[in-house]
Amino acid sequence: MDLDLRFDVAAWAVFALALFGLEVLAPGAFMLWLAFAAGAVTVVVWLVPGLSFLLQAVLFVVLGLVSIQVYRTWFRKDEGPTDQPALNRRAAQLIGQIVPLVSAIERGTGRVQIADAYWTVSGPDLPAGASVRIVSADGMTLKVEAAD
Repeated sequence: MDLDLRFDVAAWAVFALALFGLEVLAPGAFMLWLAFAAGAVTVVVWLVPGLSFLLQAVLFVVLGLVSIQVYRTWFRKDEGPTDQPALNRRAAQLIGQIVPLVSAIERGTGRVQIADAYWTVSGPDLPAGASVRIVSADGMTLKVEAAD
Protein backbone atom coordinates (compact mmCIF):
# COMPACT_ATOMS: atom_id res chain seq x y z
CA MET A 1 0.00 0.00 0.00
CA ASP A 2 1.46 3.34 -1.11
CA LEU A 3 1.01 6.04 1.53
CA ASP A 4 2.87 8.83 -0.27
CA LEU A 5 1.33 12.19 0.58
CA ARG A 6 0.17 14.02 -2.49
CA PHE A 7 0.53 17.79 -2.40
CA ASP A 8 -2.84 18.49 -4.04
CA VAL A 9 -4.75 16.34 -1.54
CA ALA A 10 -2.89 17.88 1.40
CA ALA A 11 -3.44 21.41 0.08
CA TRP A 12 -7.21 20.93 -0.23
CA ALA A 13 -7.37 19.32 3.22
CA VAL A 14 -5.48 22.24 4.76
CA PHE A 15 -7.72 24.69 2.90
CA ALA A 16 -10.84 22.90 4.22
CA LEU A 17 -9.47 22.98 7.77
CA ALA A 18 -8.61 26.68 7.42
CA LEU A 19 -12.18 27.43 6.31
CA PHE A 20 -13.55 25.46 9.27
CA GLY A 21 -11.23 27.47 11.52
CA LEU A 22 -12.45 30.75 10.04
CA GLU A 23 -16.01 29.67 10.69
CA VAL A 24 -15.12 29.00 14.32
CA LEU A 25 -13.45 32.42 14.66
CA ALA A 26 -16.21 34.35 12.86
CA PRO A 27 -19.37 32.25 12.88
CA GLY A 28 -21.96 33.04 10.29
CA ALA A 29 -22.56 29.70 8.52
CA PHE A 30 -20.92 30.92 5.30
CA MET A 31 -17.39 29.55 5.59
CA LEU A 32 -18.80 26.29 6.92
CA TRP A 33 -20.41 25.44 3.60
CA LEU A 34 -17.31 26.41 1.65
CA ALA A 35 -15.32 24.19 4.00
CA PHE A 36 -17.64 21.29 3.18
CA ALA A 37 -17.04 21.98 -0.52
CA ALA A 38 -13.26 22.03 0.02
CA GLY A 39 -13.53 18.77 1.95
CA ALA A 40 -15.47 17.20 -0.91
CA VAL A 41 -12.82 18.39 -3.38
CA THR A 42 -10.18 16.84 -1.11
CA VAL A 43 -11.92 13.47 -1.38
CA VAL A 44 -12.40 13.77 -5.16
CA VAL A 45 -8.74 14.75 -5.71
CA TRP A 46 -7.65 11.83 -3.52
CA LEU A 47 -9.87 9.36 -5.40
CA VAL A 48 -9.13 10.71 -8.90
CA PRO A 49 -5.42 11.50 -9.15
CA GLY A 50 -4.21 13.67 -11.99
CA LEU A 51 -7.02 16.26 -12.06
CA SER A 52 -5.75 19.61 -13.30
CA PHE A 53 -5.74 22.50 -10.87
CA LEU A 54 -8.22 24.36 -13.08
CA LEU A 55 -10.66 21.46 -12.89
CA GLN A 56 -10.16 21.27 -9.11
CA ALA A 57 -10.88 25.00 -8.76
CA VAL A 58 -13.99 24.75 -10.94
CA LEU A 59 -15.16 21.77 -8.89
CA PHE A 60 -14.64 23.78 -5.68
CA VAL A 61 -16.64 26.73 -7.03
CA VAL A 62 -19.49 24.52 -8.22
CA LEU A 63 -19.60 22.51 -4.97
CA GLY A 64 -19.39 25.74 -2.97
CA LEU A 65 -22.38 27.21 -4.78
CA VAL A 66 -24.31 23.95 -4.44
CA SER A 67 -23.55 23.64 -0.72
CA ILE A 68 -24.56 27.26 -0.05
CA GLN A 69 -27.80 26.71 -1.97
CA VAL A 70 -28.45 23.55 0.05
CA TYR A 71 -27.99 25.61 3.22
CA ARG A 72 -30.30 28.37 2.00
CA THR A 73 -32.98 25.93 0.86
CA TRP A 74 -33.08 23.38 3.67
CA PHE A 75 -31.34 24.74 6.74
CA ARG A 76 -32.02 28.46 6.83
CA LYS A 77 -35.27 29.12 8.59
CA ASP A 78 -37.60 31.83 7.38
CA GLU A 79 -38.04 34.03 10.40
CA GLY A 80 -41.44 35.25 9.25
CA PRO A 81 -43.25 38.03 11.05
CA THR A 82 -42.10 38.78 14.57
CA ASP A 83 -44.18 39.61 17.61
CA GLN A 84 -41.69 42.42 18.43
CA PRO A 85 -40.99 44.31 15.18
CA ALA A 86 -39.28 47.21 17.00
CA LEU A 87 -37.02 45.02 19.14
CA ASN A 88 -33.70 46.63 18.18
CA ARG A 89 -35.11 50.05 17.35
CA ARG A 90 -35.39 51.78 20.69
CA ALA A 91 -36.85 55.02 19.34
CA ALA A 92 -39.63 53.10 17.58
CA GLN A 93 -40.49 51.36 20.87
CA LEU A 94 -41.28 54.74 22.43
CA ILE A 95 -44.02 55.67 19.97
CA GLY A 96 -47.32 56.19 21.75
CA GLN A 97 -45.84 57.00 25.16
CA ILE A 98 -46.84 60.17 26.97
CA VAL A 99 -43.99 61.93 28.76
CA PRO A 100 -43.42 65.39 30.28
CA LEU A 101 -41.08 67.88 28.65
CA VAL A 102 -37.84 68.49 30.57
CA SER A 103 -36.98 71.45 28.35
CA ALA A 104 -39.62 73.57 26.63
CA ILE A 105 -40.09 73.10 22.93
CA GLU A 106 -38.90 76.38 21.46
CA ARG A 107 -38.55 76.96 17.74
CA GLY A 108 -39.59 73.34 17.24
CA THR A 109 -37.00 71.63 19.49
CA GLY A 110 -37.03 70.51 23.14
CA ARG A 111 -36.01 67.59 25.38
CA VAL A 112 -37.67 64.80 27.33
CA GLN A 113 -36.30 62.26 29.77
CA ILE A 114 -37.32 58.63 29.36
CA ALA A 115 -35.87 56.31 32.00
CA ASP A 116 -32.22 57.39 32.27
CA ALA A 117 -31.89 58.82 28.75
CA TYR A 118 -32.55 62.31 27.44
CA TRP A 119 -34.09 62.57 23.98
CA THR A 120 -34.35 65.51 21.61
CA VAL A 121 -37.92 66.11 20.54
CA SER A 122 -39.45 68.15 17.77
CA GLY A 123 -42.96 69.46 17.64
CA PRO A 124 -45.12 72.49 18.36
CA ASP A 125 -43.80 75.03 20.90
CA LEU A 126 -44.86 73.96 24.42
CA PRO A 127 -43.67 74.91 27.92
CA ALA A 128 -41.45 72.71 30.12
CA GLY A 129 -43.52 70.20 32.09
CA ALA A 130 -46.21 69.90 29.40
CA SER A 131 -47.20 66.35 28.53
CA VAL A 132 -46.43 65.22 25.00
CA ARG A 133 -47.24 62.06 23.05
CA ILE A 134 -44.48 60.53 20.96
CA VAL A 135 -45.89 60.06 17.45
CA SER A 136 -42.83 59.02 15.44
CA ALA A 137 -39.07 58.85 15.44
CA ASP A 138 -36.59 60.31 12.97
CA GLY A 139 -33.23 58.81 13.86
CA MET A 140 -32.56 59.91 17.45
CA THR A 141 -35.14 62.72 17.36
CA LEU A 142 -38.63 61.97 18.59
CA LYS A 143 -41.55 63.77 16.94
CA VAL A 144 -44.19 64.75 19.49
CA GLU A 145 -47.56 66.40 19.78
CA ALA A 146 -49.38 67.88 22.76
CA ALA A 147 -51.08 65.17 24.81
CA ASP A 148 -54.71 65.88 25.58
